[in-house]
Amino acid sequence: MNKIKYILITLFSSLFFGNVVLADGHSGSFDFHTGWSGDVTAMQVAEGHIMGTGNFVGATFNDSGSGYLHNGEAQCFAAFEVNNGVGENKGWCAWADSDGDRLYTSFVGDTQKGVNTIIGGTGKYTGWTGTGPWACTDTGVNGSNYCNQTLNYTKP
Repeated sequence: MNKIKYILITLFSSLFFGNVVLADGHSGSFDFHTGWSGDVTAMQVAEGHIMGTGNFVGATFNDSGSGYLHNGEAQCFAAFEVNNGVGENKGWCAWADSDGDRLYTSFVGDTQKGVNTIIGGTGKYTGWTGTGPWACTDTGVNGSNYCNQTLNYTKP
């Protein structure tokens, strides 16, 4: 009877610790920020109602000073609508790090904040899934802004 008890304890312990190690090694989150400049094309479709697109390029930095997406470029394409001060934003981004590996996201939100969703990647980002919030602030009249982001990811 003791032999069966020890086998069961060993089995359950190994399953528990194996899951803890896998979870710690395969998921997490990180914070990063990006400075942007962009070209926006907009048209007024009615009084107080505009629609448009934008292409944005920038530099991305991991908030910890190293790690995922640190010292990389960022490129995004967005489509937007603002109707009587209420905006909606949709688009896609390609992020890189100093190794040249890339992470791809889609995003939705209003004109100031929203959610990124991981849709693909290369190198170390291959097979990643996850989401995270973003929030942006305009810095001037020439289309520049900065954004703070968090990504919660799961690796394969």
